Amino acid sequence: MNERSAARHAMPVALVLLAAAGTFSLTMGARQSMGLFLPTLNTATGLGIASISLAFAFGQLWWGLTQPFAGMVADRFGAGRVLIVGLLLVALGTALTPFMTTTLGLVFAIGVLAAGGAGMAGPSVLMAATTRLVPPERRGMATGIVNAGGSFGQFLFAPVAQAITAAAGWVVALQSLAFFTLLALPAAWVLRGSTVKAAAEASQPVRSVTTREAVQRASSDPSFMLLCAGFFVCGFHVAFIATHLPGVVASCGLPPEVGAWSLAVIGLFNIVGSLAMGWAVGRWRMKSLLSLVYAARGVAVLVFMLAPKTSTVMLVFAAVIGLTYLSTVPPTAGLVAKFYGTTHMATLFGVVMLAHQIGGFMGAWLGGKAFEWSGGYDWMWYLDILLAVAAALLHLPIREAPLKPVAPQPA
Repeated sequence: MNERSAARHAMPVALVLLAAAGTFSLTMGARQSMGLFLPTLNTATGLGIASISLAFAFGQLWWGLTQPFAGMVADRFGAGRVLIVGLLLVALGTALTPFMTTTLGLVFAIGVLAAGGAGMAGPSVLMAATTRLVPPERRGMATGIVNAGGSFGQFLFAPVAQAITAAAGWVVALQSLAFFTLLALPAAWVLRGSTVKAAAEASQPVRSVTTREAVQRASSDPSFMLLCAGFFVCGFHVAFIATHLPGVVASCGLPPEVGAWSLAVIGLFNIVGSLAMGWAVGRWRMKSLLSLVYAARGVAVLVFMLAPKTSTVMLVFAAVIGLTYLSTVPPTAGLVAKFYGTTHMATLFGVVMLAHQIGGFMGAWLGGKAFEWSGGYDWMWYLDILLAVAAALLHLPIREAPLKPVAPQPA
């Protein structure tokens, strides 16, 4: 191992976690706060909730589509460059959003630029960089901390965006979110490096596997496909709630501040859920933890539907959902690393994130269509419950064991 590589591996764990969690906090905070502006965008453009929901839904899909490719580039050429480009695109897309007056324009600003940039500076690259730079025995808690960073961003940004909107208007609020994302640029230097090069320097006694071989191997593994199916459900839940919870609040006759604080409470309690999950993945089977999380979501939605819709109920529901919101990420990332190691972690976790965001597209888009068709969100909640039950069952057959390494080729 050369001196440059050794210096990277000597990077303090606290600095790595601050860089990764801070980046995720800023990008996730900006993205998850965008739902607050959906009613305002509708008023300003007159496009209709369904049309604007399409832009948000495309953003969910594009965020997922960029991650396998961003992961491939990061695995091969290093995470730092990918993160810089991603952060600049998030800032540009967010800053341009107020000036878009057509559905196509909103799709471009929110769906292509901001979401694509957030995908490049998203979980696949950040989790892979973290697992590369953190010792194996600390990876479970490390991924939980990084994931909690994204939740902290949501907790912080939602009320800040609401406050700036009240004080200076929604355009200034979006411009401020764009500026905040640029604060993560120094993290690219900390997280720089390539997992493929790191594996080569380690001189492992197994044949190196190409990216194509790694993806093909994963695609033929039933456990990997079940993991992707479960994460599809997670994406459906998260995108529907992030995009339409302010609309749910409005349809219940509650003030807009309840929507902002509900998103903030989700972020706050997801910090707790993420850290708890990071601790738990080293002690219990990760597939069992995932089944438990999805089952808990289904029960929470069912109780919410039966309860009276008051501000207190909304905030309690947000807290319970927050505990399960993105706590699926540490065990899902942990299973990918356990199955295949860290060499192609960014690429393979990017594939899983793509499944997540296909679900996200459906959740964000169908939420708008359901409101357009029925004037409410009840049918989306029914679908949420059914999908939660399905995801809880899908994880049970997963075979939680590492695959055998590829044998070296004969000389």
